[in-house]
Amino acid sequence: MKKWLIPLLIIGVIAFAIYNWAVGFNNQAVVYEEDAKTAWSNVESSYQRRNDLIGNLVKTVQGAADFERGTLKDVIEARSKATQVNIDANNLTPEAIANFQQAQSGLSGALSRLLVTVERYPDLKANQNFLNLQSQLEGTENRINVARDRYNEQVSQYEKYTNKFPNSVLAGWFGFDEMARYSADPGSENAVDVDFDFES
Repeated sequence: MKKWLIPLLIIGVIAFAIYNWAVGFNNQAVVYEEDAKTAWSNVESSYQRRNDLIGNLVKTVQGAADFERGTLKDVIEARSKATQVNIDANNLTPEAIANFQQAQSGLSGALSRLLVTVERYPDLKANQNFLNLQSQLEGTENRINVARDRYNEQVSQYEKYTNKFPNSVLAGWFGFDEMARYSADPGSENAVDVDFDFES
């Protein structure tokens, strides 16, 4: 065997090992990234369900005589803003998530004020359609929390995989950017509980 073949074989083996490592990293990173994007879609889907329910809730409340128009208007405007903020799953940056979160928080606040105001309307509180919507909204809030937690779990898995050395070197080369987590709303540690139980 010629002496020049030995270094060539060694280089070939090393190159093949590096290639396999890079391909393996890329494929696994793609899986984690896509899982996170799917989890984000589930977050948006849960919020969309809430927006749809709020639309029906607004229609029901509008039928109540002398209901506070300002409160209703706040909910309608906040819902409109919330539905206008969408995020491309390929752009899950901290800024994009923060904008989405801010819009949804505005709607949550307006909805909370609406539900508190309903307390002063016994006929509305007894309306079966309203009670059904209120129950569905409560369930949807739980779905939103679960979807956000699952999204954060998927992002965490992706981040841990792409940030570990030496994977972090390949992540930069292959364009695997940081993904933002969904964080608690500012001031949520002082949030006022909304009582969904309207039975007196």
